[in-house]
Amino acid sequence: MPNWSQYFPITDPTLIFFVVLLMILSAPIIMGKLRIPHIIGMVLAGMLVGEYGLNVLVRDASFELFGKVGLYYIMFLAALEMDLEGMKRSKRNIGIFGLLTFSLPAVFTFVAAKCWLDYSTVTCLLLGCLMASNTLIAYPIVGRYGLQQKPSVALSVGSSMLALFIALMGLAAIVAVHQGDIGIVFWIEFLLRIALFCVVLCLLIPRLTRWFLRRYSDAVMQFIFVLGILFMSAALSDAIQLEGIFGAFFSGLILNRYIPRFSPLMNRIEFIGNALFIPYFLIGVGMLINVRLLFTGGQLIGVVLCLTVAGTLGKALAAYASSLAFKLPLSSGHMMFGLTSAHAAGAIAMVMTGLRLTTPEGQPVIDDAILNGVVIMILFTCVISSIVTEWAAQLITFRDKDFSTFEPAAIEEKTLIPVKYPEYADRLVQLAMSMQREKRRTPLVGLNVVYDDASAGYYQQEGRKLLDHLTSVAASADIPMQTQVRIAANIANGIKHAFKEFQASEIIIGMHSHVDRSNKFWGDFHQSLFNGLYRQIIMARITQPLNTLRRIQVAVPSRAQYEPGFYRWLDHLARMAANLECRILFHGRGDSLAMISDFVKNNYPNVRMECATMEHWNELPQLATTIAADHMFVVVTARKGTVSYKSALDHLPYEITNHFSGKNLMIIFPDQHGDPMDEMTFAQPQHTEERSAYELISDWLQKKLHKKNRT
Repeated sequence: MPNWSQYFPITDPTLIFFVVLLMILSAPIIMGKLRIPHIIGMVLAGMLVGEYGLNVLVRDASFELFGKVGLYYIMFLAALEMDLEGMKRSKRNIGIFGLLTFSLPAVFTFVAAKCWLDYSTVTCLLLGCLMASNTLIAYPIVGRYGLQQKPSVALSVGSSMLALFIALMGLAAIVAVHQGDIGIVFWIEFLLRIALFCVVLCLLIPRLTRWFLRRYSDAVMQFIFVLGILFMSAALSDAIQLEGIFGAFFSGLILNRYIPRFSPLMNRIEFIGNALFIPYFLIGVGMLINVRLLFTGGQLIGVVLCLTVAGTLGKALAAYASSLAFKLPLSSGHMMFGLTSAHAAGAIAMVMTGLRLTTPEGQPVIDDAILNGVVIMILFTCVISSIVTEWAAQLITFRDKDFSTFEPAAIEEKTLIPVKYPEYADRLVQLAMSMQREKRRTPLVGLNVVYDDASAGYYQQEGRKLLDHLTSVAASADIPMQTQVRIAANIANGIKHAFKEFQASEIIIGMHSHVDRSNKFWGDFHQSLFNGLYRQIIMARITQPLNTLRRIQVAVPSRAQYEPGFYRWLDHLARMAANLECRILFHGRGDSLAMISDFVKNNYPNVRMECATMEHWNELPQLATTIAADHMFVVVTARKGTVSYKSALDHLPYEITNHFSGKNLMIIFPDQHGDPMDEMTFAQPQHTEERSAYELISDWLQKKLHKKNRT
């Protein structure tokens, strides 16, 4: 048997980076299947490969560097995405919540450490400061649900910074006591350093930013400039004996107005951070955790329980008491607790500082049991924070809906139609035309993607002929059409890039009409398209002319009304039924059907609509017997990880090939937040936790209008 241990831990930089990238790639996939937040997956992956796991990697200088950058990125992004106007209006609430989320965990931890663990006063004070601070480890979850502008999120971010600032000042005071230089002079000097730091950054960064952005438009230079500002601020913060995360957050607040949320620069900043630096930080935190120490018993278990229970209880009481005092919904309290309950690198920095201190009796302020207990506490609080934040995000998404006031005519549309086969292209264009508004014709985009090979020239000519024909078809209905023949090495990527270039709002694409009973129903092409583009995608298989259809039957999954794209597909189907003058029948649960009925009756009173209850998705095969040759069967599905996704949707390819073969078919993937192909993300400031769907759609509309006018 070969001795594999001689090859581990890996020391080659290339292999180290490869293993880290492999973890960043695989952890979300595995955690997604287990329905566990991806953040926890990164931490667990670090535990697995670290010194206390399989010992595959050593936590070398690269983890120190990238980990610190990742932590800075979390704080920087949190500041960039904050609603500063909302924070100004809520500064009183932020101050109250910040003081509560600092004081309650600090007091509880101090009392528990003193009475239960019998630590010295200095040790208890340091542990109290440690648990009073927190790290926004679960903030990426908020971004995934598009809730960055929620008041509960703004309160959590602002209070986290206030609590961290007070904790760092407390830590500085503890260190000063041991150095014997505490006194009025120390505090005056300390406060002057902080004031000078803030004043210098507030005067320097805006002027420097305006000067640079006016003179240099190169994307790479702008990105490097922003990173330079970030690390300059973090370094200055370290220089005045505050943690660098304070400087990173403060620089983000200053740059907030200069980096619009819907700008390409913001997209690049988020992409680099979420793809590399933040996962690197999470994996590095996991590598510090030695779970095996829990099974050794002794004082370690007491330390872990003391810190986790006392600190988490204090954070929970602060969050729920604040939400009650501010008259926010309970789900907002969940969000505030979830975001403020995690501890990470800030706690590690404080405990590392404590390692250098000793009591007057010569005993270390922080011993090995406390060090290991703090690291294991980080794991538990990260798990709690991620789970609670994910749950709260879903509750807020479910809560903030009011579908009766939506104005369908307000949304700007541009439909992209990728075509390849002449015999099928006409029907796709006709389908897009059937979803047009009667009095407002919106443009179509015809696209033909050609493989980049030796035959590309020939197929380019054929593609141009096909698109010229489709232009004449659209012109017959007085509908403008733009066309493009595109050469690409990958068809799906070519479509996604064209989607962005044309600023399209949705895609209508054909499906194969042959019977395919393999597990590769979607094929790599379709799978790549709906996984890599979170805008509405309609896949259609049309076996007869649309004007001969008598009925449209729609299968609606439960909770579909909570998806961001709910109104878009519903409006399109209602228009289609009105233009084709056919009946439309919706199958779904009662709560979904009530909102669908309300919408159609208010906006399309002439449409002949019916509703039929379908309690479970496994009733889908039974619908096959009711789908006639002149019916169109529509399935509204969902991408994995979205609100309306359910495991039963994994069986959709099997059910379609076995029960709906040869039928007219449409499969709709609705709009989602956080489109990876979208250059820009947009959310307007929100002044209350309760928002109607009309406001959400208005946000989306303003985003599209701004995209049209952007440079």
